[in-house]
Amino acid sequence: MSDTERQKQIAGEAAALLVESGMTVGLGTGSTAAFFVKALGARAAEKGLTLKCVATSKVTAELAVAVGLKVIDLDKAGTIDLTVDGADEIGPDLALIKGGGAALLREKLVWEASLRCVAIADAAKAAKILGRFPLPIEVVAFGHTTTAGRIDDALAWCGIGAEAKLRVKDGAAVKTDNGNYIYDAACRKIEDPALLAEALKSLTGVVEHGLFLGLADEALIGTDDGVVRRTA
Repeated sequence: MSDTERQKQIAGEAAALLVESGMTVGLGTGSTAAFFVKALGARAAEKGLTLKCVATSKVTAELAVAVGLKVIDLDKAGTIDLTVDGADEIGPDLALIKGGGAALLREKLVWEASLRCVAIADAAKAAKILGRFPLPIEVVAFGHTTTAGRIDDALAWCGIGAEAKLRVKDGAAVKTDNGNYIYDAACRKIEDPALLAEALKSLTGVVEHGLFLGLADEALIGTDDGVVRRTA
């Protein structure tokens, strides 16, 4: 296991210790979140925890069931006690970029239904300013190239000289679990995340963006020296 993977693992394991019996837990998507889901499954089995879990993607739901966790729909969950999810970048005040796993819409829906949200990541994800990781933007497939043009205009209006690029894998456009497309904008530096978030959200055709602002209560960051806890 690489140092980075080990950092992800210890962050996920630390987050699993936050879960108590009787909780409804939101399960994130991505490689770091997968470590949390596996650790939570093991902890639930060992301690006999009674849990309900809401998954942010089909992949996560399948993993959760495989490790013995009960998965329910968000609509049946009501309030979620705790959501644990990975982050592609963690900036000042726990502003995040998420969506590398193409699950940002479902992730944000689960986060916003949660009483407490914890981001987990390896040390490389910590940043002094957001933007190094390309910002994912989920758009409706119909007319998506037209929408991309409006995204570029919004980026320019926010002082960001970047173009949104359609995410492609194996020669085909990446589709989310919702049937939408993902565009990535290599912003490099996002000086005013709130301004950009508002500009993108106002665009017809944009379903959601990967800026998670004011949602994380804390972050558990795995390092070579252990887990570092950050709060907003």
